[in-house]
Amino acid sequence: MTGKPPLTLLVAAPRGFCAGVDRAIRIVEMALERWGPPVYVRHEIVHNAHVVEGLRARGAVFVEDLADCPDDRPVIFSAHGVPKAVPAEAARRGMIALDATCPLVTKVHMEAARHAGGGRQIVMVGHAGHPETVGTTGQLPAGEVLLVETAADVARLAVRDPGRLAFVTQTTLSVGDTAAVVAALRARFPAIVGPRREDICYATTNRQAAVKAIAPGVEAFLVVGSPNSSNSLRLVEVARAAGCARAWLVGRAAAIDWGALAGVRAVGLTAGASAPEVLVEEVVAAFAARYALRRETVATATEGVEFRLPRILREPA
Repeated sequence: MTGKPPLTLLVAAPRGFCAGVDRAIRIVEMALERWGPPVYVRHEIVHNAHVVEGLRARGAVFVEDLADCPDDRPVIFSAHGVPKAVPAEAARRGMIALDATCPLVTKVHMEAARHAGGGRQIVMVGHAGHPETVGTTGQLPAGEVLLVETAADVARLAVRDPGRLAFVTQTTLSVGDTAAVVAALRARFPAIVGPRREDICYATTNRQAAVKAIAPGVEAFLVVGSPNSSNSLRLVEVARAAGCARAWLVGRAAAIDWGALAGVRAVGLTAGASAPEVLVEEVVAAFAARYALRRETVATATEGVEFRLPRILREPA
């Protein structure tokens, strides 16, 4: 007898790092190896405090403005993407610039540019102020990309020509919430053109599907991730919508409110796409220290996606 209360921990798969996040972190690591510190990164490379602090300790300097970067050191653009003016300014200054934008975000940029080239005004479904949204709207001149967050926003939308519209979406949104906004767009603007393939990325969709499979059968759900991580916050919302009212975001094991878990016998666990597996295992260990733990993996998809590194990092130094 251990004296510990029994608890089943249902761990979602897939979880944690996606291919875009893994690529972005590798770009910073390889830049540090190739050019030595300091290497500058415009915005947090991914939205996870543990990852950012680890890279900062190795010599990465995180800034919010290209003006804070010297001309003679490499600069890396974060996985969320940047407005078109940023790489243009880096080129003007003759900087070594590495683009860590997730290729699936780049796909959205290209879709917006293609539709704009065809004379369409763009409607973007996304969260105001999020760097991915800022980067996408910044691909085109002011006024060419209109932002909506909810179906109510669609009702208030003032467009140039209802017959010449296209929409794109942020890649890290809730699948269900986005579907409702897109439905409102199609109802109000029947001629609106959508993406050839869904903009919400495979990793976001897969992680949300795993949460939906687990949430109805557990009394509490923990999502490992940072509070500025859009995809992590959406996982909390998805868990609550799927039937688990007690769902919370935790940065790491030290942030768990054990009192709020008093009496539970089944807990779900996942991690946002920017959260490393080491933090998941840290949470599992914390549960094992307090409970007679039975860990189960609930797998709803397999992932084998890999993205190529920038050409400059694939060439000999």
